[in-house]
Amino acid sequence: MSICPKNKSSKGRRNQRRANWKMSVAALVKCPKCGALMAPHRVCKACGTYNKKEIIAVD
Repeated sequence: MSICPKNKSSKGRRNQRRANWKMSVAALVKCPKCGALMAPHRVCKACGTYNKKEIIAVD
């Protein structure tokens, strides 16, 4: 048999449960070389460096 609720859930209880589904702000850090904001553990899009080494040649 399937699961059936014994009692009706009120709108407030239902909405409290659904209120925790929200997006979080993306984590950004400053690039140590150029100071631009970038995602941690990724190549910097502004200067093309990662871990103080040039990975991508950016014009």
